[in-house]
Amino acid sequence: MKLHVRHTTDYRYTEPLRYALQTLWLTPQSGPAQTVYFWSLGAPEKLFSQLDAFGNPIHSYTFVGQEADNVRWSLVNAAGDVETLGVAEFTDAANLPHPDFFLRATHLAQPDPVLAEFGRRFVTTSAIRGQADLGMLLALSQGVAGAVSYQKNSTSVTTTALEAFKAGAGVCQDQAHVMVAICRGLGIPARYVSGYFYAANEPDLASHAWVDVCLDVASRRWVSIDVTHSCLIDERHVRLAMGTDYNACPPAKGVRQGGGKETMTVDITIQPV
Repeated sequence: MKLHVRHTTDYRYTEPLRYALQTLWLTPQSGPAQTVYFWSLGAPEKLFSQLDAFGNPIHSYTFVGQEADNVRWSLVNAAGDVETLGVAEFTDAANLPHPDFFLRATHLAQPDPVLAEFGRRFVTTSAIRGQADLGMLLALSQGVAGAVSYQKNSTSVTTTALEAFKAGAGVCQDQAHVMVAICRGLGIPARYVSGYFYAANEPDLASHAWVDVCLDVASRRWVSIDVTHSCLIDERHVRLAMGTDYNACPPAKGVRQGGGKETMTVDITIQPV
């Protein structure tokens, strides 16, 4: 499926903005699951590009206001055409972090005995170290989706996996964090993935999150699972970035001086072409 994605982030400020440094994880790459035909990224100042530690393309810009300036608005635009291939299993490149790196605990996806106990209902640890059963992982994703029901605006970007699990509600980010934390607690490398999801009847999921789980550590074999829909990723998914949790690959992250109170409006549209 060929999809046209448009992602606009509109920032408004109650006072003049004096300084801003922002990094963007808003550029998809071609890979086993997709081919990027065209992509553009626009920001208030010149963008500088590089790869982060996880191989994600990132772009940064710096804004410096002058005393006479009265800048109270900024805009970030991303848009392009991506052909999705529906490939869920893949092998990591040798230059990416070893799968065992993704066993490490992170703030938003911290392993916990409560989560591990829940995970053992669905996953039996393999007798062969470093291997995981796909059927069990899919069953786990279904269990997580049931235990953490999707409820818009029920959490924030700072909500941890354990908090969402105990609350029994969250959004796709929380469901992904719970899945990652459970896998790590069971000794299975797992990581967080940000991206887009096309569904004409689910516009709230246009900005989406899912997980990569390692099937075989020795061969660096991974599988991408959409916990919200309890399925392997397919042609509806556009992959943006991956990391240890949301904090490692948010759409945007930065610091600023001035500006007073900030209001951010995000608009994402995805259409077949």
